[in-house]
Amino acid sequence: MLNRKVIDLDPLKRIENELKKCVKCGACRANCPAFAAYGKEPAVARGKIALAQHLLKGDIELDGATYAAMSKCLLCGSCVEKCPNEVPTDEIVMVAREALAKERGLTTFHQAVGRVIRNRRLMNFGALAGRILGPLFFRKVPATSGLRLRFPLPFVGGKRHIPQIARKPFMDRHPEVIPGEPGKPRILFFVGCMTNFVYTEVGEAALALFRHLGCTVIIPKDQQCCGLPGMSGGDLDTVRGLAEKNLAALERYEADYVMTACATCGGALHKFYPAVIGRKHPELMERCRALAEKTVDAAVLLQKLGLNPEETGAGDELRITYHDPCHLRTRNITRQPRELLTATPGVGLAEMAGADRCCGLGGTFNVYHYDASMRINTGKTEAIVATGAQAVVTGCPGCMMQLSDGLHHAGSRVRVLHTLEILARRLRKTP
Repeated sequence: MLNRKVIDLDPLKRIENELKKCVKCGACRANCPAFAAYGKEPAVARGKIALAQHLLKGDIELDGATYAAMSKCLLCGSCVEKCPNEVPTDEIVMVAREALAKERGLTTFHQAVGRVIRNRRLMNFGALAGRILGPLFFRKVPATSGLRLRFPLPFVGGKRHIPQIARKPFMDRHPEVIPGEPGKPRILFFVGCMTNFVYTEVGEAALALFRHLGCTVIIPKDQQCCGLPGMSGGDLDTVRGLAEKNLAALERYEADYVMTACATCGGALHKFYPAVIGRKHPELMERCRALAEKTVDAAVLLQKLGLNPEETGAGDELRITYHDPCHLRTRNITRQPRELLTATPGVGLAEMAGADRCCGLGGTFNVYHYDASMRINTGKTEAIVATGAQAVVTGCPGCMMQLSDGLHHAGSRVRVLHTLEILARRLRKTP
């Protein structure tokens, strides 16, 4: 055994039994986008699990090489879906990153992320500053809705195509409670940061659709970031604080559902709160599970409540293709969005090759490994363009940003839209 200092391996000990499920069969290799980008064993699930096991045995150090290997994961869950033993590699990687953060400290980027996501006022101020100072640091990209960096900024690559910040956050535009019809469902809308500050049109579409169904929509003003950006960097202390605040905000109201229009937020509330936060803090487990049971994606809920797309769709003929966000696909939400879209008048769906393949964003993966992220994205962009679609539709604002970036690099004019925007095309034109 190595002569090494004593380190805190408690995070890895929490998932030791999960590590034992891996039989090293290698089924994960064929489905891992990171392995496709790097072609090296530490990038694939099997390699990361082996590293975690050796850390527990004391055979290797929590060094830079281990950190680099654990960072090369998009948390897309493709390996989990295809694993014959259902090894939860995405959860294992998060916990391994927690152990690394405890030993080596948070990276500068994740320190900054933590400060922002745990302080809603700071986030609001940052969005306002970004909107005001945007013209100084960014220039508009012709014929697109995005921006390109003028001068160097931390963590923002000069190649990146960045969406504009909204003039006014979505949550500032509406009251906390928007009453519906008596006897109709009460819905808590967990908005998410990207919808609140960037893709506000997604929030407006969600609100229009559920008001059309007569629902009471509640937008708790004290809701916070879901915490997944911090979770992906091992900053579980920040995520626990955010989880407690979100639980308190959402528990204040009696409601039938907690609705998300962001696949990432839905994945956090539905899957990762119980699996990661609840596992680490058992006193929160029952509350996390109760929230998970109520959490439902907007497309699933619209179908469940009987939305008739023929009442909402309108306008010119639109040929679309659909991209499956990882955090919807891993929750078996693939059929419902397609059924709603194909039932919408004027919309024609052309399936792309590899619609269920990760687009390459992976949250912080895109920040630390931008070139690899875009190599993964290249196949997605080619598949979109090959369909001849006028727009690619998805259910995740993060995917929307990544898809826009890839299409811009390819010189494509294909639009990127959210599922709810397509469904609400007529409603948003109605006073």
